[in-house]
Amino acid sequence: MDNFAERISKIKPSPTLAVTSKAKKLKSEGKDVVNFAAGEPDFDTPDFIKEKAIEAIKSGFTKYTPSSGTLELKRLISQKFKTDNNLEYPDSQIVVSCGAKHSIFNILLALINKGDEVVIPVPFWVSYPEMVNLCEGKVRFLQTKAENDFKLNVRDLKNSITAKTKLLILNSPSNPCGSVYSAEELKSVAEICVSKNILVLSDEIYESLIYDGLKHISIAALNKDIYNLTVTVNGVSKAYSMTGWRIGYLGGPAGIVNAVSSIQDHSTSNPCSISQRAAMAALFAGSDFTKQMCAEFEKRRDYVLSRLDKIKNISYVRPRGAFYIFCDISKCGMGSLEFATRLLDEALVAVIPGIGFGSDNYVRISFAAGLPQIEKGMDRIEERVNKWARR
Repeated sequence: MDNFAERISKIKPSPTLAVTSKAKKLKSEGKDVVNFAAGEPDFDTPDFIKEKAIEAIKSGFTKYTPSSGTLELKRLISQKFKTDNNLEYPDSQIVVSCGAKHSIFNILLALINKGDEVVIPVPFWVSYPEMVNLCEGKVRFLQTKAENDFKLNVRDLKNSITAKTKLLILNSPSNPCGSVYSAEELKSVAEICVSKNILVLSDEIYESLIYDGLKHISIAALNKDIYNLTVTVNGVSKAYSMTGWRIGYLGGPAGIVNAVSSIQDHSTSNPCSISQRAAMAALFAGSDFTKQMCAEFEKRRDYVLSRLDKIKNISYVRPRGAFYIFCDISKCGMGSLEFATRLLDEALVAVIPGIGFGSDNYVRISFAAGLPQIEKGMDRIEERVNKWARR
């Protein structure tokens, strides 16, 4: 069959799929693979969240809910936005979805017409450009620099905007490099977006995982002007180790929220009713778990950085959030896909090639693994990279 819709041909195959698939295959064969590729916390979902889900099943809460989520969950999300982010989103301006990824795609579907431009800083999360392509938009990649912690240069942002620019995607803390924007940096970005009437999609899924005493700032909370231009996206996947439960949410201007709600009405309908009850438990009582997980991630990050400091041909930008380290491997004399493939073949360590994030001189190491695994993996990386350097 070859009569697929044209949009399918626009989806680029993932350059990382071969590596991740091979890692899974080797592991299934009993090989001792260390997985530094994970994009999810290794912690189990807390029992008190699971119990609320079981309770929902037993009580018969297994039917349709409103497409945009239950009122009870929306009210908790509204309170979370107010308490944690200084954002006033009434429940009528909130949509609950099947994950933050679903929220982002629905926002793009609601906003992007054919030919509209979307500014995406590089490095980027792999799905952003593919989503824009599926919506027939045009991506304007905006290069960032390691010396600026991979954060936007506002002058470059201003110069990248054209008459067709409609949206900026902002991700703080970021995947893959863990960059965290300060209030002052966000103010500069907001000034440009307001002056040019550019909408902002603020992906804040990693907001709870921030280190070094830094504080997360939501760009929409800076002032009323940028609030009116911003859709804020979050979810329970990372903060409460609930990736498989598939609950994300967004808050934004009423018109955008209504458009997204209409899309969900005629596509997925409601997110899982049982998962919504579990998400309520997480938002109501999950902060202690999140703090403990964050503290453990910070210890792991510091350990991996101390080990990378001893490897001559690898450098990095210190991540301030999320659970990834974006490592510069340009001195190793190979691209990211070759590096990742050889590391898996020769050392049984899985990392993600940076080419999928728009940066072929880098690989992403996830520290969402226990310390014994991290120690083993770093031993193997150090041994292998030093061996390559001696050749």
